[in-house]
Amino acid sequence: MNRLWLIPAIIFLWASEVHARHFKVGFAKQDITPDRPTPMWGYGARHAALSTGVRDPLYVKAVVIDVESDRLAIVGLDLGRSPTDAMMVRIREAIQSTSKIDFLMVSGSHTHHGPVIELLDEPGKGHGTFDDAVEYSKELERKIIETIHAAAADVRPAKMGWGTKPVSMNRNRHSKLEPKPLDSELGVIRIDDLEGKPLAVVVNYAAHPTMLDGADLRFSADWPGAMMTAVEETLQTNCVFMQGACGDLSTMSSESTRGVDAFGKAMAAEVSETALKIQTTIPERPRIKGMADTFEFPTRMQFSSPLTHAMFATAFFPELANASMTDDLLKNVIRPRITSVLINQELALVGGSGEFFCEHSLRLKERSRARETFFFGYCNGHHMYFPTIEAAAEGGYGADPAVSWVGLGAGEEMLD
Repeated sequence: MNRLWLIPAIIFLWASEVHARHFKVGFAKQDITPDRPTPMWGYGARHAALSTGVRDPLYVKAVVIDVESDRLAIVGLDLGRSPTDAMMVRIREAIQSTSKIDFLMVSGSHTHHGPVIELLDEPGKGHGTFDDAVEYSKELERKIIETIHAAAADVRPAKMGWGTKPVSMNRNRHSKLEPKPLDSELGVIRIDDLEGKPLAVVVNYAAHPTMLDGADLRFSADWPGAMMTAVEETLQTNCVFMQGACGDLSTMSSESTRGVDAFGKAMAAEVSETALKIQTTIPERPRIKGMADTFEFPTRMQFSSPLTHAMFATAFFPELANASMTDDLLKNVIRPRITSVLINQELALVGGSGEFFCEHSLRLKERSRARETFFFGYCNGHHMYFPTIEAAAEGGYGADPAVSWVGLGAGEEMLD
């Protein structure tokens, strides 16, 4: 019998298998805890008070997904925000030129016990007054780049899966309406090697990490740090946290989950349970598609006014106010970003550069045509609060112009 007809079929199957297996993932992390006292980010009442120590360390953690010619870096930071716009430009250039990474999503966990990273090596903006903080920002940028490079250099064949679960551990702290909008979806991405050993777990949940007293001047990753530590111990893997749309969401604890460590462990139990149920597979058609959109909106406040500048200098401290006044803001313009990535034509990751209210993520998930959609807040920049139009009509913290600088309706337009 002539079996030559089998050869094309064998070649096709072999090529398909090779193609299917070109799905690789790498992980790396690095300690980014300041080793010198610096001003702390998160509470204006601290003004320029310097940190007094370390409660628990801060990390940068990077997952790099490699699909043939396309690479995505998912980066979680134990910081109050993601890097500044200027830092993001330099980070993108560095990782694209060396590690050929085209898609980048960097999110701060939004801990209020991290360092200020906005100060600059310029008179009146940090230089000569807060030199240690200025130097820290330079070190942070370098460490983020190094960590992404290390993850890209460590990629290996992998399998991936994801799962979600409603977890009632957050609450809406803003709305006066009933029922209050609430996104309590826990999202988990699990990545294994080909033998099924977990390489990394990426966790997405929306709740402000503000469980520690603002008067405590020690660095801490707050509840996400405690959660990641517990997950890593339970699953013997690496854990990355990507904050959600928590602009109006705080933690909701019970008697048994009161405090950072108890809350973090309880959340870790939910994460671990979800991760263990996920069936990871080699993608049949591995692919990464993405786009980044930059928008332009008028500001709600007149940042060109000396009175506005004086208000922020008093509310925080002069050097931070000076460093934060970018050329765009002084022109009363704000340029926020939405970054969208589709993995294997099934899992959508969408990141917004600020504190988005939860109804934005709820509406996005309802309308998305991907099999699953996760929203990352504080992603690829930080442009303060993005309330919904309804929330702005209610007013209150997070929805008024003092902290919600972008024009009304910006969040809706960006997610549309």
